[in-house]
Amino acid sequence: MIKDDYAERVYAGVLGKMTGVYLGRPFEGWTYEQITAELGEIHYYVNDHPTAKLRHRRLVVTDDDLAGTFAFARSLADNGFSPALNSRQIGESWLNYIVEGHSILWWGGIGTSTEQTVYARLRDGIPAPLSGAIETNGKTLAEQIGAQIFIDGWAMMNPGNPERAAYFAREAARVSHDGIAVEAAVLIAAMEALAFDVQDIDKLLDGGLAFVSKDSELHALIGTIRDWHAGDSDWRRTRERIAASYGYDKFPGICHVVPNHALVVMSLLHGRLDLSTSLEIVCTSGWDTDCNAGNVGCLVGIARGLAAFETAPDWRRPVRDRLYVSTAEGGRTITDAVIETHQLVQAGHALAGLPVPDMPKNARFNFSLPGSLQGFAADLAEDEGDARICLENVAGHGSDGQRSLAVRFEAVGSKGARVMTRTFAMPDEFDMRSYDLLCSPTLYPGQTVEMRVVADAANGASVMVSPCCQVFTDGDRIETVAGQAALLPPGQDGTLRWTVPQTDGQPILSIGLALCSCGDEPSAGSLYLDFLRWSGAPVMVLRRPAGTGEMWRRAWVADADTFGGHFEAFRISHHRGTGMAIQGTREWHDYSVRAEMVPLVARRWGLAARVQGRRRYYAVIFDADQEKAGMGGRRIRLVRVHGAEQTLCQVDFLWRLDCTYRVELKVDGSCIEASVDGRRMLTAIDTAPEALGGGAIALLVEEGGLAVDEISLSAANPDNGSTI
Repeated sequence: MIKDDYAERVYAGVLGKMTGVYLGRPFEGWTYEQITAELGEIHYYVNDHPTAKLRHRRLVVTDDDLAGTFAFARSLADNGFSPALNSRQIGESWLNYIVEGHSILWWGGIGTSTEQTVYARLRDGIPAPLSGAIETNGKTLAEQIGAQIFIDGWAMMNPGNPERAAYFAREAARVSHDGIAVEAAVLIAAMEALAFDVQDIDKLLDGGLAFVSKDSELHALIGTIRDWHAGDSDWRRTRERIAASYGYDKFPGICHVVPNHALVVMSLLHGRLDLSTSLEIVCTSGWDTDCNAGNVGCLVGIARGLAAFETAPDWRRPVRDRLYVSTAEGGRTITDAVIETHQLVQAGHALAGLPVPDMPKNARFNFSLPGSLQGFAADLAEDEGDARICLENVAGHGSDGQRSLAVRFEAVGSKGARVMTRTFAMPDEFDMRSYDLLCSPTLYPGQTVEMRVVADAANGASVMVSPCCQVFTDGDRIETVAGQAALLPPGQDGTLRWTVPQTDGQPILSIGLALCSCGDEPSAGSLYLDFLRWSGAPVMVLRRPAGTGEMWRRAWVADADTFGGHFEAFRISHHRGTGMAIQGTREWHDYSVRAEMVPLVARRWGLAARVQGRRRYYAVIFDADQEKAGMGGRRIRLVRVHGAEQTLCQVDFLWRLDCTYRVELKVDGSCIEASVDGRRMLTAIDTAPEALGGGAIALLVEEGGLAVDEISLSAANPDNGSTI
């Protein structure tokens, strides 16, 4: 049953997961002795701790716990929210979203990293659940921790329904694991689903164990820890017992599930579902600190709701909802807790047989959830002196009568200030430790930005406001570009609309609101940002910009042996399988993409649209008809790739290496068209259940190299934009 507070409880669970991961990540793998000696007990984020090991460590980072949790849960929506979703389908999402060697997983080597080993099985045609079975990979690999760390999303889609949460958890866990690792994941998911209705840890454990075999090792483990907890007033004593009986030295492999699951259960029992206490216990206890704290934080967040974050310390403001989900679908990498919450809430409604809700206010940035900042931060001009800005999520001032983002400002003069949120990444964010950042911008030239702003009635003077964005330029420097300013008198509101200008192929770093005083005297007061959204297909040319810098190329997600440029802007080469270079977002629906393409050496090559990962897209493919290969037969095909590749239509075409072809692929509703050198060659209508409604663009090549100098995009139907 979906209750009125469902979205807020999911949001609290997502925040709890993020908080635990960011808290435990800097000292992941440390022992209790190392932690207490160098950091003391963990009461708050230590990413900038004075110890040399952690000094100036980034707080918001790419991480497998977060990326895997939210990316693999997409398989439910990708399969029509089917309540019968199975391991094979979830395994397909691994192949779609993971870029081998780069995204989501710890790439520690075959036979060392369970997940890398499983990815290799899936890639080589061994389907789930055999891909994660003990008979395939052995007991050691199959019983590491990975299944448990990715499991929380399945629970948050099934509030108050532990049976269905346990089903999904088992199917998802068996993609990569077996044995007690699967049982541990099922237990966590069932407990989290129950936590929407039950806030007693003993009842949660009892309810979760109902979905675990009574004669399993996990039942015995939890019984032992509960007995220890009953006799130990101090969690440190229980931890000692766990280390002595279930420590890392007792189990094979790099990161076995049993020691870490034991710490999760211990922290929940001793913490009694208090967020700060539970996180302190599980992080101070050591071993896989970010994984364990992520599960603990999520469960406590669901159980206690946003009230879990209302006591000291303030876990939320340093994070500001910011999150990376780094996958082959780079347009969804730069995200936040509100956006990911909405995806889970949509799934929950669909599974409950209810209409799938739109994003509140039909806006990517809507501030509908209490306390949400969605990554917004103040950006003051260098010469603004004593100017100050404070951001706060408040009730009221929304077009729907609900919440908005309050911008409290003081001493803001004519030079002005900005309130911005990221649509792409900074150069140094691509060099995070352990897990690569793969991403594309979320905002592009030609799209129309819309935001509603309200001036507080108590303001002493009018304020000038305008939409603005920050764009990379020569040498990867950043410049601000603003739309037309509007005057907002006290008590007035206005909806600002702005078409993002061309950027010479450079990516857009951030979007937001600029404000300044109307006269010589600095201004003070409050503005309220009700929503910020954008719509329409991009209208732009992607090419090598003038000057130096690399961010224009980093805006592509490269799933290929090499992706760079020589005399041309883009050269992609790949040996085995299909290599891809992808840019764009799933919110691009109806558009035309054009490129002059030169196949250098290639078995097949092409241009793709509505790309939703590695194995979900439409493409115009230039290849050879194997039945006519002896006669030099070559062809063009329109294909839909939805896991498997299906030819929609084809025509003979004698293409040659080293020749330039002007290729255009147009997607407009259910119609897909391909043209070569200005001549329409293929048209298909796709109304199948597997039809794809939106996505990015990509360059494709197999067993060869492909050179492209520039790529242009425009709306297929300029009057038919969608809002995001």
